[in-house]
Amino acid sequence: MLKITRKVEYALIALRHLRSEKDKSKLTSAKEIAKKYFIPVELLAKTMQHMSREGILEAVHGPHGGYRIKDPLEKINLRDFFEKMEGPMGLMDCFFDSDCTIVSACNIRTPIQRINENMRSMFEKMTLSEITQ
Repeated sequence: MLKITRKVEYALIALRHLRSEKDKSKLTSAKEIAKKYFIPVELLAKTMQHMSREGILEAVHGPHGGYRIKDPLEKINLRDFFEKMEGPMGLMDCFFDSDCTIVSACNIRTPIQRINENMRSMFEKMTLSEITQ
């Protein structure tokens, strides 16, 4: 089953919350978002730190610190976002792992590769802005 991870789910919830702020310069803590949406604060904090390292969020440290969106979400497509959060996007490990023992005899690699390319293309056409409105 193809599904997004909790990490990505929580990241999207946080981005949607930050995007809804009237004052875009306002800093919001992971704790504040976690409390509002009943998310484990430790997991959300790590997720938001990861988004900061990837350049999606700006982190301000200190007693009145927090996070805000760094660049317009229209500039980040979903494929890039998913790959920044979880690594290469694909349906099967053999697309990323050259150690597959049956790659030379695999009879589903080509059709799955087509599906994979279509899926990646679809996610390239959608932006974080669209999904966090």
